[in-house]
Amino acid sequence: MYFLDDSLFPENQEKLVITAAPYGPEWEPADFPEDIPLTMDQHVQQAVDCWEAGATVLHIHVRELDGKGSKRMSQFNELLRRLREAVPEMILQVGGSISFAPEGEGADAQWLSDDTRHMLAELDPKPDQVTIAINTSQMNIVELMTDSDIAGTSFQRPELYETYRNMEVPASPAWVEEHLRRLVANGIQPHFQLAHSAQLETVERLVRRGVYTGPLNLTWVAIGGGFDGPNPYTMLEFIRRVPDGASLTLESIMRNVLPVNAIAMALGLHTRCGNEDTLWGRLGEKCTSADAVRQLVRIAGELGREVATGKEAREIYQLGEYWGSADEALAKLGYPPNRQPGQRGFLHHA
Repeated sequence: MYFLDDSLFPENQEKLVITAAPYGPEWEPADFPEDIPLTMDQHVQQAVDCWEAGATVLHIHVRELDGKGSKRMSQFNELLRRLREAVPEMILQVGGSISFAPEGEGADAQWLSDDTRHMLAELDPKPDQVTIAINTSQMNIVELMTDSDIAGTSFQRPELYETYRNMEVPASPAWVEEHLRRLVANGIQPHFQLAHSAQLETVERLVRRGVYTGPLNLTWVAIGGGFDGPNPYTMLEFIRRVPDGASLTLESIMRNVLPVNAIAMALGLHTRCGNEDTLWGRLGEKCTSADAVRQLVRIAGELGREVATGKEAREIYQLGEYWGSADEALAKLGYPPNRQPGQRGFLHHA
């Protein structure tokens, strides 16, 4: 992304899109019963609370009544149907690449099979977005957690801690290409969850080869453990490499969430918060997902950064838009064109 002298002026920045992730799939309900939803009614109320607080994107997971993450399509469909009624203007984004919840005490984290993951393209009613991982990688979500982060939570159980310490994100090239094909065919926009710049390079190659020729909505996921950590130098290099036509959200974990979001707001980027990313506000104080959204709205107000409405968030994400060729997509996104036979030197769009 290219920053002009006036790029930090809030009146020149896109309105802020706030993503709420209020379903905390890695936690057990007892870890924060005031904010971890269990029943379907509680799932819906979380969405309403976050919408009313100022979030325009809802990152969705579903929990069964036994507290574990649901893999049942019927549960996702029921929640999506009720959310369309309760928060009709909200962008509904299903967390589609992985299933966080271990099947049993001390079991390995159970990842959805490829065929089952592809079925996310068949959700009814369909979500606006499904998140997608790029390139199989380690996802050790506890690497950056401190003793205070896990104090009094289920993560103090050694066997559960080890389960999450050894998680992996499966995202082979063949699976990614097929998943993108199915999502686009069903009118669902992919939202790319990226661990580092190497994955961003793979996304660019997918565009250059015409595998994906739609808008790029990206999230830099700075959670460590196989992903980038919340290091400002790493962050800024990633931001530098994102094309100007993309939309970029910054995401982190535990008490890194707020400072990373504050940087995102100042730079004209977008934010994500909620109990999936952290249970905590200040040290030792838990913070509900809706309160975390309200906090971002307050900070945005101090910065002079306007918060997007649901309609404006849809325009920023370019929902429903796709382009006819790799060349058109490259031009729309702000990437240099593909090299043609005989062309030499650095390339740019005329």
